[in-house]
Amino acid sequence: MNLFAIIPAHNEGKNIGKVIDNVKAHTKNIIVVDDGSTDNTYNTAKEKGVILLNHIVNMGKGSAMKTGCEYAIKHDAKQIIFIDADGQHDPSEIPSFLEALKDVDIVFGYRRDYENIPFILRFGNWFINKSVKFLYNLDLKDTQNGYRAFNAGIYEKIKWRALDYSVESEIIANIGKNHLKYREIPIKTIYSSKYKGTTVIDGIKIVINMILWKIGM
Repeated sequence: MNLFAIIPAHNEGKNIGKVIDNVKAHTKNIIVVDDGSTDNTYNTAKEKGVILLNHIVNMGKGSAMKTGCEYAIKHDAKQIIFIDADGQHDPSEIPSFLEALKDVDIVFGYRRDYENIPFILRFGNWFINKSVKFLYNLDLKDTQNGYRAFNAGIYEKIKWRALDYSVESEIIANIGKNHLKYREIPIKTIYSSKYKGTTVIDGIKIVINMILWKIGM
């Protein structure tokens, strides 16, 4: 299988090297999109010999993911998997995503250690999960988890406009609109910072966007 792993990265020089090394055990097609980093992210990734794409300025996670996808599609990707650059996703679980992807269009990871998420982030995620169910009739446990894999053939159907962290929700909205087949699998998540994640304010903004996407704006 022609699997491409896409790692959007912004100022992750301390973590990106280890993430790349662990992903290499599962695919040689690794795309790191350095999204305007001001630390050593670019040089560290370059030393690892991956496909390295660069945004001169920080454009946002959604933009970095799109840059990676466009490259992968042009180079005959069959499957694409997104992995965060901060080490919160365990690359050893990639085979589980690929196995689950055999009979669906997209596979989402959900954090099985959900109770360990800081309360304010957990509440924000819960709010979005319920909104996704109401607006798009998709019953997902962890809508804001960025660890997900999909068959490249659906890219045009899930293609997003969001440049920021609302990209995860826009992908889900597009899945609902196009009635694509999905599945969730449990994953382990390592938290490096209690402040990182979707806050209540982020959640409100994302839900407003989902309403606008629902009515076609």
